Amino acid sequence: MIIAKVETFPLRIPFKPGHTTAASAWSDQNAPSADSLLVRITTDEGLEGWGEAFGFRAVPLVKLAIDDLIAPLCLGRDATQITALMLEAQQRLHIFGRSGALAYAVSAIDIGLWDIAGKTANAPVHRLLGGGVADLPCYASLSAYADPEQVRAEVRRTVEAGFGALKLHETEPTVVAVAREEAGPDIELMLDVNCAWTLDQAQASARALRSFGLKWLEEPVRPPENYDGLARLRRSCGIPIAAGENISTLMEFDRLMTHEAVDFVQPSPAKMGGITEMCKVFPIAATRNVAVTPHTFYDGPGLLAGIHVAAALGTVDTQIEWRNFDLEAHVLGDALVVNDGRVVVPQGAGLGIDPDPDVIRRYARKLP
Repeated sequence: MIIAKVETFPLRIPFKPGHTTAASAWSDQNAPSADSLLVRITTDEGLEGWGEAFGFRAVPLVKLAIDDLIAPLCLGRDATQITALMLEAQQRLHIFGRSGALAYAVSAIDIGLWDIAGKTANAPVHRLLGGGVADLPCYASLSAYADPEQVRAEVRRTVEAGFGALKLHETEPTVVAVAREEAGPDIELMLDVNCAWTLDQAQASARALRSFGLKWLEEPVRPPENYDGLARLRRSCGIPIAAGENISTLMEFDRLMTHEAVDFVQPSPAKMGGITEMCKVFPIAATRNVAVTPHTFYDGPGLLAGIHVAAALGTVDTQIEWRNFDLEAHVLGDALVVNDGRVVVPQGAGLGIDPDPDVIRRYARKLP
């Protein structure tokens, strides 16, 4: 079965009218949207596999990496040889970097090939990986707002939707206090500050945050590869630490956990090399007694990839990150939803759900 075509589909899905978000690398504050990049791989037998790359405002870079570097390596190759093909791509392209746009591009191709593998076997991906549970717990991952009253409103909306756990993307303890007050004591609350602080700043902020009963403090230290600083913070701050979404290689995950820097490790299937590489994190984490909670800040094949891997390899501590954005549409349409804080693992062949073609047509983004 030969790879005959690799196509990229950049999308820009706006937030619903009236939604605002704080300035970030995700989106233009003046016209907030969730930009994504889908990949469709077609074989000579007509099978189609869908992948997704982490992108947001970096979508043009990732598209270029796929179109000009990775797709030419894949065309004419055996679609069933996923591990060998992805290893070759990484080896031949490592001179251009081992992370960032290139890693995101490799991730999308790998996810698409696993989708084809499942469709070929007429089995869901989680079964190819050794089994799987029927459903998984989710936490709602909110946008960044900065405004306390908007945070209060979003927390209320999320709790009313049935989520028992939610994650903020805020940096001010006063805003976190409002969220805890609105959520009440029984809702799990996580905080992701996206590498906002030096070690000294993180230690001071952790003291201010300790009373809020956070399940974890995510990526508190910059730069993200400062594992020694992260470990020092973990030993002293009294709040469990989570990190890993910005790591692209297995060796870096091993270093992170060797430093005893985290309680929760967060491999991202659309950033670190896809399903093939993500699967390798779980046994390492198990030997270090570290819980795996995938970074799945997507709503397309990247999310599905994380769900399938977690369903097959996760433990009772594994939760799925559900991007709780108020968008005009979602990549998968209405085919995947959360009820009472849990998501049903798709049982169809491959990833189980293809992107909604109407959404692709309506929100296609033209790039140079």
